[in-house]
Amino acid sequence: MRNSVDVDLLIIGQGLAGSALAMTALSRGLRVFVVDEPAANRSSVIAAGLFNPVTGRKMSKTWKADALFPYLHEFYSSVEQLTGRRFFFPMPIYRAFSGIEEQNEWMGRSVEPGYLPFVKSVVSSSSFGDRVNDQYGGINLNQSGYLDTREYLIAVRDYLRDRNSYAEARFEPEKLEVRESSGIYRDDKLAVKAQRIVFCQGIGNSENPWFGNVPIRPLKGEFLTIQCEWENDVILNRGVYVVPDTRTGGWRVGATFTRGDHSHEPTSSARQELTRKLEDLIRIPYSVTGQQWGFRPTTPDRRPIVGAHSRHKILVIFNGLGTKGVSLAPYFSRELIQWIEGDGRICDEVDVSRF
Repeated sequence: MRNSVDVDLLIIGQGLAGSALAMTALSRGLRVFVVDEPAANRSSVIAAGLFNPVTGRKMSKTWKADALFPYLHEFYSSVEQLTGRRFFFPMPIYRAFSGIEEQNEWMGRSVEPGYLPFVKSVVSSSSFGDRVNDQYGGINLNQSGYLDTREYLIAVRDYLRDRNSYAEARFEPEKLEVRESSGIYRDDKLAVKAQRIVFCQGIGNSENPWFGNVPIRPLKGEFLTIQCEWENDVILNRGVYVVPDTRTGGWRVGATFTRGDHSHEPTSSARQELTRKLEDLIRIPYSVTGQQWGFRPTTPDRRPIVGAHSRHKILVIFNGLGTKGVSLAPYFSRELIQWIEGDGRICDEVDVSRF
């Protein structure tokens, strides 16, 4: 017998974007239903889940950090409480300086009002003796840490299942009937009527007949898992990150950024790049225990893509979170839900209409 559901939002995809959107909508009292094919969430599942307010080679404050980071702490902590699961790990990041020039620059920048909330301390000499290549010292960052993305996605999925708000299935576009004020999705087991349909399909967006022309570009990333004797309360970052891996008790080392490589397998070139950068950072013995890969959904301007279809206003996209999905998903889920409720607007920088 086909199960019939009437909801406010039908969400297609339960990666980082779809999960945050579903939990945000539920917290606002909206009725949701999620259709997801877990195998399609590979990039979310294998992601290190790092959230870092100061990034890049120039160590700049990340875009919208003042809004994103306080809210992500609130959001993930609340989802932990709702689900009764542990997956959110606030933790300082230690970024070793590459030289005296960088050290001097941060001695000044760290007291600037815009950086004060994110800088715990700046040190001018080694913090870890002969275990880390940090003879010029480094910066300890606040409001940082990592999300165990696999446990998070499972926790949200179970939460949705318990409320009969989830179906594990491949979305088939031809089974969606788009009307002026609602849509109906039917397959052999399910009939969902929704006021809006939100597509959170990651790199699967290329198969979407309504938003397939939106420039979601797959960016391949690879990382290593290692075993080594390191601290369990600090993340290292310079050239590569060294983040705890809660499933193995080891560490994740990443990540590469390889455009144009569409192979669905790990590469020796990525392993060589990661081990070289790791050995530039740490001086302790380690052993490589694994190597994984995934494709991140990125955009030409490195901004998310959010908003309604130009003709079918009930169809909405939420995609393009790229390498910073953990920090972007909560904030823009809230922005999107507020817009859906008529209580806000989608900012021009992320609005799908820019394409």
